[in-house]
Amino acid sequence: MIERYSRPEMANKWNMQAKYQAWLDVELAVVKAWNKLGLIPDDDAQKIADNAGFSVERIDEIEAITRHDLIAFTTSVSETLGNESRWFHYGMTSSDTVDTAVALQMTSSLKIIISDVKMMMESIKTRAEEHKMTLMVGRSHGIHGEPITFGLVLAVWYDEMARHLENLEQTMQVINVGQISGAMGNFAHSPLELEDIAMEELGLKSAPVSNQVIQRDRYARLASALALLASSIEKFAVQVRHWQRTEVYECEEFFAKGQKGSSAMPHKRNPILTENITGLARIIRAYATPAMENVALWHERDISHSSTERFWLPDSFITTDFMLHRMNGVIAKLTVMPKNMMKNLNLTGGLVFSQRVMLELPKAGVSREDAYRIVQRNAMKVWEEIQEGKATTNDKGESLYLQYLLADDELRESLSEEQIRECFNFDYYTKNVDAIFKRVFK
Repeated sequence: MIERYSRPEMANKWNMQAKYQAWLDVELAVVKAWNKLGLIPDDDAQKIADNAGFSVERIDEIEAITRHDLIAFTTSVSETLGNESRWFHYGMTSSDTVDTAVALQMTSSLKIIISDVKMMMESIKTRAEEHKMTLMVGRSHGIHGEPITFGLVLAVWYDEMARHLENLEQTMQVINVGQISGAMGNFAHSPLELEDIAMEELGLKSAPVSNQVIQRDRYARLASALALLASSIEKFAVQVRHWQRTEVYECEEFFAKGQKGSSAMPHKRNPILTENITGLARIIRAYATPAMENVALWHERDISHSSTERFWLPDSFITTDFMLHRMNGVIAKLTVMPKNMMKNLNLTGGLVFSQRVMLELPKAGVSREDAYRIVQRNAMKVWEEIQEGKATTNDKGESLYLQYLLADDELRESLSEEQIRECFNFDYYTKNVDAIFKRVFK
């Protein structure tokens, strides 16, 4: 199933060939380090560098007997070497190879995720600039609140993604570590300099201290960062799904020529991409739990973490990469309907301007309690009209709420007709959009 949600660039970092190649890269870096420290002769080090190789099929054959994947790997590599094989995996424990190799896989994969995030941020920014002043209604509890712009919604998304970008870059520093510290992490069989030389060769940092494994709080940090990122992507997807509802219909996923929405109802245009994203986000979040539970291992190590990491590490990266590209496509090609946004903005007959009217009354000497009472009682009349399906504008195009306010004698004692009408000006709600955009897209 995971093949359906994978792109080759990411998936190829987690297949068996890539796994064993990362192991070999670590082993070769250690051979080179031992050579620099004078243990391995130049000729032997060169032979290992030139000839060391492996076969996935051969490793599988050996593992069927040894029941130990790292031994199967070292045996397979040794078969490609001569007497110099005695130096291969010298003074190392399995986790020195495996955990350091996984660090290589995680960092290279996280670089792709970071690139994906930047790609999506650019798409969001482009659409935000396009719709900076496109008016729509803001909703809280799913109920119409006040006018906003579609660009402001996208600015919120951009700012949220910027936080994820920062978090992922910090996470990179947490996971970008390896170890060559030996069976219990005590460096009894190799000097600290060996680890430093090997890590520099691999582009990793040396763990300041380790036992038999790299500590799994680092991995849990990664899983949590990906889970948070997936949650935000789902948040965006859920908003698109709401906008595409027939009763709302303000935005829609791009519907390609020849695309079908339902086997039974030919008219259907369903938000299948964002629904898919919503489901996949649940999987990414679920992987954060075993990653956190892997932090607690017995003493210097056990292998209760190993089985889960074979699942959640590749799946989290592959699925998150897929989600980011899918959501990026949704945003870049999203069909936006400003006319429907304006229609919905006017749906409640001007009620979206209620706070503006209320805030004018204290300026005229009216208490906040009285201001709220005056404005609300007229708003409730409008709701009653809406419930009965009556028109929310008159023949002159004036909103129902404006009509009630103008006819309210108590209100008119404090505000003139001109002052009341001015409260229904959309420009009031967009006056700070440019300034907000400068803060977000600085």
